[in-house]
Amino acid sequence: MSIEALNARVQTDLSYLAFGGADWVRPLSHPEGHVYDVIIIGGGQSGLGTAFGLLRERISNILVIDENSEGLEGPWETYARMVTLRTPKHLTSIDLGIPSLTFRSWWEAQFGAKSWENINKIPRGDWMNYLRWYRKVLNLPVMNEVKLKLVEPLAEGVHCLHIDGPGAPSKKLLARKVILATGIQGGGEWHVPSFISEKLPRQLYAHTSKAIDFEQLKGKKVAILGGGASAFDNANFALSEGVAEAHVFIRRKEMPRINPIRQMEVSGMIERYHSLSDADKYAAMAHFFKHNQPPTNDTFERASSWPGFNLHLGAPWLDVEATDEGAMVTTPQGTFIFDFLIISTGLLTDPALRPELKLVEQHIARWEDHYQAPEELANPVLDAHPYLSPGFSFISRDHEGKKSLHGLFAFNYSALISCGISASALSGMKFSIPKLVSAVADQLFLDDRDEVLSSFFNYDEVEFVADLSKEQIIK
Repeated sequence: MSIEALNARVQTDLSYLAFGGADWVRPLSHPEGHVYDVIIIGGGQSGLGTAFGLLRERISNILVIDENSEGLEGPWETYARMVTLRTPKHLTSIDLGIPSLTFRSWWEAQFGAKSWENINKIPRGDWMNYLRWYRKVLNLPVMNEVKLKLVEPLAEGVHCLHIDGPGAPSKKLLARKVILATGIQGGGEWHVPSFISEKLPRQLYAHTSKAIDFEQLKGKKVAILGGGASAFDNANFALSEGVAEAHVFIRRKEMPRINPIRQMEVSGMIERYHSLSDADKYAAMAHFFKHNQPPTNDTFERASSWPGFNLHLGAPWLDVEATDEGAMVTTPQGTFIFDFLIISTGLLTDPALRPELKLVEQHIARWEDHYQAPEELANPVLDAHPYLSPGFSFISRDHEGKKSLHGLFAFNYSALISCGISASALSGMKFSIPKLVSAVADQLFLDDRDEVLSSFFNYDEVEFVADLSKEQIIK
């Protein structure tokens, strides 16, 4: 099958499902301009899948905005440096149960069924190409180079989104519902330990989420702090770009070997996580954080196969210092000098770290407001996560914040403790997107409850028009 034939099959499949039917949501007028029923912040895989889910629910007055240029949404061709996705290739995600929309269908349309059997994992660049195709074949309403600056709640159940960027049609957009589909970093910020950021000039280090000029590092020595998969992705990428030595430093004395996500994918835990008690959710995610994710075997093999690769176990960084030779790193194993440091220390999650939420974040409930973990499990990193509904909506910690937060949804990594990995991992999206879409649709419906019921009770359009005056009718 060619890609053209696949495109036609997608349209046929959707027509069989009556996709594109008339909206049921009542339009809302506002003196300041058009009001979208839903605006999705982020045009990556989460945002695109959510947009398709809403359209399937006959909610089409929507818009997706993304701060990046078209085709560069998400991490895949910006800061992601893995060779392949870590997710098993057979897991489906944003196709939402439509076989012709799966990555496998897209792959086989171009490379054939045998090629699918021959690949082990999905190449990173091909996943991005699939997302570009997905957006195009579904004709999703995405506006690029538009950055959300601030969410301002208005009195009428509308949120005013202050925006800027080359693609922004105006300074403001209005929406009844706002979905923050902003990925891993969207619930907080990438984290660089203060003993690094406060002591070193920026030319000596960068977080893995930032652009790095590897051309300038050819033939030089770099150090990578962190033991997760991203650290080894960056080590392999740096060495493949001509870096002479890449040293990975891990504070643990042993490499993590268990990946909890693999168990979650087959045990029902991803799809049924929402049914757990708060105590079980907290314990599960404390366990998840304890184990973290090891690098995939192929990623480690690629990185460690380079002669310039070095792994330091039981080697936390105790101090760093700028010198004439570069960055000096002190560990329990001794002191090292590097030309550049790559920081792979993950992120911190807290709504207070998000500038677009500064008008409402003080009202957002955190886990620490709802659950006090036992001492052996308590973790301030987990406690700072927002406490969300099963449908990913923010919950207010006080009465005065209820109206301001109504209509705001966090479909990003900050949902981890409340909703599991379903909003941040591809393996969970086929379960999480329907939950999110259903919650948004329910809110829109209930917001208009009075009008909906009034229309129902007053409905008097005649449907049965048979003539009951005929002689054979006995009265």
